Amino acid sequence: MAAPDLGANLWAMFERSAACRGGRPFLYRREQGAWRSRSWAEVAREARALAGCLVAHGIGPGDRVAVVAENRPEWCIADLACLALGAVTVPAYTTWTPDDLAYVLGHSEARALIVGGGSLPERLSSALRRVPPIRLVVALAAPPSVPAGASLFDWRSALAHGAQASVELAGRGMPAEAIACFIYTSGTGGRPKAVMLAHANIMANIEGAWGLLEEVGIGDDAFLSLLPLSHAYEHTAGQFLPIAMGAEIWYSDGVERLSADLLEARPTIFTCVPRLLEVMRQRILASVDRQGGLRARLFRLALDTGLRKLARDGRLDPARALLDRLLDRLVRAKVRARFGGRLKAMVSGGAPLSPEVGRFFLALGLPLLQGYGQTEAGPVISANRPHRNKVETVGPPLDGVEVRIAPDGEILVRGKLVMKGYYKDPEATAAALREGWLHTGDIGRLDEEGFLSITDRKKDIIVLSGGDNVAPQRVEGVLSLEPELAQVLVYGDRRPHLVALVVPSRILLEEAAARRGLPLDSPELASDAELKRAVEAAVARANAKLSPLERVRRVEILIEPFTVENGLMTPTLKLRRARIVDRHAATLERLYGAAV
Repeated sequence: MAAPDLGANLWAMFERSAACRGGRPFLYRREQGAWRSRSWAEVAREARALAGCLVAHGIGPGDRVAVVAENRPEWCIADLACLALGAVTVPAYTTWTPDDLAYVLGHSEARALIVGGGSLPERLSSALRRVPPIRLVVALAAPPSVPAGASLFDWRSALAHGAQASVELAGRGMPAEAIACFIYTSGTGGRPKAVMLAHANIMANIEGAWGLLEEVGIGDDAFLSLLPLSHAYEHTAGQFLPIAMGAEIWYSDGVERLSADLLEARPTIFTCVPRLLEVMRQRILASVDRQGGLRARLFRLALDTGLRKLARDGRLDPARALLDRLLDRLVRAKVRARFGGRLKAMVSGGAPLSPEVGRFFLALGLPLLQGYGQTEAGPVISANRPHRNKVETVGPPLDGVEVRIAPDGEILVRGKLVMKGYYKDPEATAAALREGWLHTGDIGRLDEEGFLSITDRKKDIIVLSGGDNVAPQRVEGVLSLEPELAQVLVYGDRRPHLVALVVPSRILLEEAAARRGLPLDSPELASDAELKRAVEAAVARANAKLSPLERVRRVEILIEPFTVENGLMTPTLKLRRARIVDRHAATLERLYGAAV
């Protein structure tokens, strides 16, 4: 079924939903231990008021407004205020350093700034001293130090100031081809690039996804927003898609509170990344192992039966089918309840998902769908469907999206979803957009039914010294399924074989720390004999599932994990390979016994 008419642009799309929903709840956030909602009418009123404040400080169509804040209602309202004016939103990651923030503010030539809490005011105080003058700063918590000449408001004061202004909302007349936002790439290497996405690009994503939504069912929907809104996936699928659907958005307090948020928000749709699913799988299995006894046996039986059903395309003999229905009530219903009990779709994107992880959740009765996208494509390119879910693929292209595979295996994409280009970077734009096709930099293939599979990033492919190609993400995915291995980076370009840097599981580290009487972050734990044996055994099990060329010959145990805070992961939990290799160059040299 085709998507309904979404309107002339994103602001018109929001106004239509707000007019239909009125006083019904829209945005939820936990405040002082209890969830508080803002209605559609309240959000519309606050967006217009903030737009008035922006206009009063000289912000108009085409001007850039940076939003550097945690996921919360004010983030969405600030974005909508920019759309109401025809201004351009510039989201920035809350985990970025002062240098990163200064670069983005300066590169985008932002003229206004919405800033959140935590350590952000301090980091932005440093960044603001190094960028062109900002006209307006709106602080959602403690204010940063602002340069002379800039106006500073807290949220309530900004709304009160703007509510007094008489503003003509230029956003109503903005063409769909106008730029809606600059989404900066998360920067797996080098400076982030500013992807210019038009209203039409994001709306094409929504229209393309509508067929999938029809399959899962639309009505009384709630989204749980966990991924950063500065990422294109959450920005489109976690904000504008629910706006188009008239759905609620519940803002999570973070991974630490995710279990409680799922139970309380009871989402129907949850966007997530593979790393989060890997962690959730490990926690579920660890919890089952701790329980032991009959519960653990029933869980394993439910998992095994579910996997058998998946392998046989839903078909079971009568006896197993009866057992499967019983296990669904005894086991899977309880698992679904831990996710809120209302999930229609849990959509994984942002990086490749291991098929084994995908099958794990599907076998437990959770509606997991894997998709694929890229910031430069709005970002969603393809997704599996509930009734035709090939977990080893990222599904067929969305409606209105063309995908083809270049002779060298690169995935090419064409359609209304493709970006306008990179801001201030004509060379990179010309390299990415050629003859109407977006060159994604990803390697993949299309099967006979048009389902897309991703092999690896073109630039990440390891070429061994013998000329053989190895996809590191596949090898890392197999290794990471072993419960003893929390994180893995595989290395071997121009080398005779693969080696790996491995961060052990927390359980192994806790056991080693107890044996040695050392803190969990002590580097000396890497030499613990029992820990080393457990890691080597896990690598051996994984190697048995890999081809000879893919097998890891030697590993080095790292105690410090790869995190966003230490700069070794992107905000969407992807490895920054170049930085990791650079930081651990001496270690890799020892593994090969020669210069890296």
